[in-house]
Amino acid sequence: MDCQLLPVLLLLLWALGPQGQRQEPESPSEELLEESPEEEVPQEDGILVLNSRTLGLALREHPALLVEFYAPWCGHCQALAPEYSQAAALLAAESARAMLAKVDGPAEPELTEEFKVTSYPTLKFFRDGDRAHPEEYTGPHEAEGITEWLRRRVGSSAMRLEDEAAAHALLETRDVVVIGFFQDLQDEDVATFLRLAQDALDMTFGLTDQPQLFQKFGITKDTVVLFKKFDEGRADFPVDEELGLDLGDVSRFLVTHSMHLVTEFNKQTWPKIFAAKILNHLLLFINQTLAPHRELLEGFREAAPPFRGQVLFVVVDVAASNDHVLQYFGLKAQEAPTLRLINVETTKKYAPEDRGLITAASVAAFCHAVLSNEVKPYLLSQEVPPDWDEQPVKTLVGKNFEQVAFDETKNVFIKFYAPWCAHCKEMAPAWEALAEKYRDHEDVVIAELDATANELEAFPINSYPTLKYFPAGPGRKVIEYKSARDLETFSKFLDNGGELPAEEPLEEPAAPSPEPLANSTRGPREEL
Repeated sequence: MDCQLLPVLLLLLWALGPQGQRQEPESPSEELLEESPEEEVPQEDGILVLNSRTLGLALREHPALLVEFYAPWCGHCQALAPEYSQAAALLAAESARAMLAKVDGPAEPELTEEFKVTSYPTLKFFRDGDRAHPEEYTGPHEAEGITEWLRRRVGSSAMRLEDEAAAHALLETRDVVVIGFFQDLQDEDVATFLRLAQDALDMTFGLTDQPQLFQKFGITKDTVVLFKKFDEGRADFPVDEELGLDLGDVSRFLVTHSMHLVTEFNKQTWPKIFAAKILNHLLLFINQTLAPHRELLEGFREAAPPFRGQVLFVVVDVAASNDHVLQYFGLKAQEAPTLRLINVETTKKYAPEDRGLITAASVAAFCHAVLSNEVKPYLLSQEVPPDWDEQPVKTLVGKNFEQVAFDETKNVFIKFYAPWCAHCKEMAPAWEALAEKYRDHEDVVIAELDATANELEAFPINSYPTLKYFPAGPGRKVIEYKSARDLETFSKFLDNGGELPAEEPLEEPAAPSPEPLANSTRGPREEL
């Protein structure tokens, strides 16, 4: 989660107090008057170090300025620092017009307020000294990505092609090259194309209006063509003559067709896998060290073309560092080779009913069956431990949850947790103490369920930890607990029949911070 700015601002305002306040300038322009014309902006590792007095000076001197708002205590900022310095060195080496700068946010509250900085690090790009309308930085946090993002803003984001030699030279530079064929380079569709090229940093872009190039590549109307050195070799996106070029549509087209028909899941590919916005992912789990497993790739690849854009075909090597993926699907490495399909929007998982040989035909049939709703999703569940009820905290899994939670003679308090969740670990002692306190109460059960290994259709878990109380009696009533996580408050909640006394209203916990599924393949979030 991004380091939060608000506590620091509150602390600063408190420290100033009524007697420590000073009169603020009515606008940023007033403060600019305090700048000294001869003042030099200090630098660290080629990066300008700015404050409220020198930002205006830097904006006047540098027509392209990327500013990082950071906090010295922020771990994400510390991780970015060496990459940011390297990016500054790369830009200096090529004499680029762009300059990098940084602002210590907690030390400069006026600037963080002016530019609406709410988390660290935040990067903003200022063009031609325009202080009022900076552009939010949307690129990667590594040196080459930062540099390329800036290159495409201070220069052209697409190379203009005048002849066949230039086109062929461009096509040789990268595995994926996108060329826009436009009969009129002043058309607004060209501006849309160039905006797209600014942010698609993993592709190289060109554009042309030359008739001989239209003829050479078989183009008869305005078209965006993606050339690639794999699979089909190229994919065409004709521009709609009435509606023009839609940025969202062409962006999705390029992401979809720039990917291999079959993508191997690893640290380098997972961001693109999830950026493709293809909801259905078909995963082939194999051991790449075994020849019979590798032979299955041919049939898997053969089945992929008809499903491009609808199903993403992914290979997961169980011999690599992919244990987290196996765990997410409830698999063991020795179960490979096998197939699984997941809809990343609903997180529903599917397994083929026929566990026979994996061929192009069987893969295609499985995809069609899932897309046609002919296959029911499966739910993860561990086996019931033989000693599940021997400790004060009872261990629940998918297979014994219903029996325990809805026992009409018991009041059941359940913690849904993730083994890796820091907040779950923090509250564990209080949960153990609660179970110990009520172990002799025959009508009270304190339990826990690992929600990463056990899925419940009726109770999707969206954050960790989640606490639910199932009171005794008919009706399958469920109460979600959302107050303090300590023994005293837990006890009051239980003793009062599943609600806190009126003098102690419930406290809503802070909203959870999203985590990309691919980073952990864990699904739900960790609640603060």
